[in-house]
Parts: sequence; structure tokens; C-alpha cells
Amino acid sequence: MQSAKDSLYASPLGQISAFTFDETVVKVFPDMIQRSVPGYSTIISAIGLLAARFATENSVCYDLGCSLGAATLAMRQHITTRNCRIVAVDCSSAMIEQCRRNLSVAFDGADIEVLCADIRDIAISNASVVVVNFTLQFIPLADRQAFLATIYRGLLPGGILILSEKLAFDDARQQTLQNDMHHLFKKAQGYSELEISQKRSALENVLIPETLAAHQQRLKAAGFASAEVWFQYFNFASMIALK
Repeated sequence: MQSAKDSLYASPLGQISAFTFDETVVKVFPDMIQRSVPGYSTIISAIGLLAARFATENSVCYDLGCSLGAATLAMRQHITTRNCRIVAVDCSSAMIEQCRRNLSVAFDGADIEVLCADIRDIAISNASVVVVNFTLQFIPLADRQAFLATIYRGLLPGGILILSEKLAFDDARQQTLQNDMHHLFKKAQGYSELEISQKRSALENVLIPETLAAHQQRLKAAGFASAEVWFQYFNFASMIALK
């Protein structure tokens, strides 16, 4: 897919609608996420390496909230284990349509199942790897514990959950610093003050970040033996939770 430059918020908008993963976002999404999420490419690359390490024969690897399939592609490219199937899920029909096209270009798709569904409704089973990459933050707070518990129950012993999220901070100075640094990161990627401001307004009450401690407590409550940060770049982090 040839990604267009993200200019969705470049002009003043009289009314800023809540952010949705619709067709307009799909067209610019690769550019948008690379320029908005520090370290995104590093995270995607590492997901492939981790999947290769933890995928087991006759198991399933899940990419929950797969968007255009970047993590799915990384897993498929690195997993050499026999009879290991990948299930990619997203609730945005526009995202899923493009995801299917992206995957068809790279692979024959025989061992990849792509579903348009609410990830909260997916029955996780026989899983060796589960990826939730910048997706939990869009799920209502009240549903997050049950969702992670479903993942834990569906993971095989020794299985891995890779959870990447935007973080919030309890310390007000840290919160201000991390927000400011993310702001400077986006400016360095070519976004204007107007774009940054309008995108922030669109995401308000749609993307709800939590502290690292909150994530770790929830993962522990779900049953995971440990949950540690393997990567952090300002207020974006990725965690490894082990069953």
C-alpha cells in the first residue's frame, strides 16, 4: 500500500469529531503512526523476533487490533515453527479490507485468518503469542480487566502477551515532561501546532492512557507471572507479560 501523507488535521476544522479508524485514516495510517508513535518501527520489528522465540507447534498467534497488519506481517516473516496459525482481528472494516490486501501481496494467506470483529468477543484458545499493540487504550476502562483475563486463559503455559500502550504518569511533572517531549517529537516529524492540537482534541475521551503501574497490576490480577517493560520512548511503552 502506498501511504499518503497524513494531513487530516492540517486545516482548521470548525468542529472536531471524535477520532475513528475510517477510510480517511486508513489512507494515511502508515504515515500517521510512524510520525505519531515514537519507536513504532522498533516495536514492530521486535514483535516479529519475540513471536519467533515463543511460537510453538500447532498453536495460534493472535494480533488483536491488527489495523493494517504490520504486527501480523512481522510475525509471519519470522515464525518458522510448523503448523502455527495467525489470527488478525480488528473492528474497523476499512482497516480490515486494507489489511487483507496488504497480506495478500506478501503471502498466500493460507495460515493467516483475518477477522472483522470486536476483539473483546474473540475466544482466545491454544495461543502461544498474543499481540495487543496500541489497542487496549481504545477499550473502555471497565472492560480491560476481563479482556486481559480472557487472553490469559487462552494462552498456553509459557505463552507471551506483548502489550504496547501510551502511558500516563502519576507525577504531574513527569506527565508534563512526557507530553511536551511527545509534542516535540511530532513537530520534528513535520506536524504543525494546529495538527497536533486538533488531533489531540479528536482523541480526547477516545484514547485513554493509564500508568505503567495500573497495567502491571491488571496483568498480575489476570494471572500473569510477570509483566515487564522491554521498550519505552517518552510516553509510549511496550510490555512483555509471561504466563
